[in-house]
Amino acid sequence: MSDPDSIPGPPHPVNWNLLTADEAGAEWLELDRWVNWLRHTYGLSANVIPPFWHRHPELLWELSALHLHWLCAYDPDQNGSAPIGWHRDFVDAMQRLRDWVAGSVTRLDRDRPTRQTVWPGEKSAPPVEDVVILDRAADFDAFVTADIAQRQAAEDAFYASLDDERPNSA
Repeated sequence: MSDPDSIPGPPHPVNWNLLTADEAGAEWLELDRWVNWLRHTYGLSANVIPPFWHRHPELLWELSALHLHWLCAYDPDQNGSAPIGWHRDFVDAMQRLRDWVAGSVTRLDRDRPTRQTVWPGEKSAPPVEDVVILDRAADFDAFVTADIAQRQAAEDAFYASLDDERPNSA
C-alpha cells in the first residue's frame, strides 16, 4: 500500500506571491523541468523561451499558467478534446512570450532585467545593463536558492513577530 501523502494532488494554480519557501522550491524545480521539456519538444527558440526566463516575472507567470493548463488538458479524466484546446492557447501564449522577451531584450547568453516605467513622483529606476551568464543551470540554481532564502527569511520574521506579541508567561 502506498503512502497517501506521497500521491500528488490535482493540478492547482500557483500563486508565486504566496508560496512558502518549501513550496517555492518544489514549484521552481517542477516548472523548470516542464519548461525544458516544452522547449525541446516544440523546438522553441530563445525568442520564445529564453534561458533566463526565471529572472522575468512576466515569463514566470505565463509559463506557470501554461504548465497548469497543460497538466489539466492531459489529465486522464479530462475530455479527449482538451489537448487541442491547450495547443490553441499555446499559440496565443507563444506570441505573448515573444512580445515580453522582445521587450526585456533577454538573449541566449545574457540577460537584462525587464525595464520598468517610472511614473511621475516615483524614484528613478536603476540603469538597465546586460549581464553575461555563462552557465544557465548554475544561474537557475543560485536564483532559486536566493528566492527560497528570501521567502524563508520573511517566514522567520513573521513567526518571530508573533512570538514578540505574546505576553511573557513567567
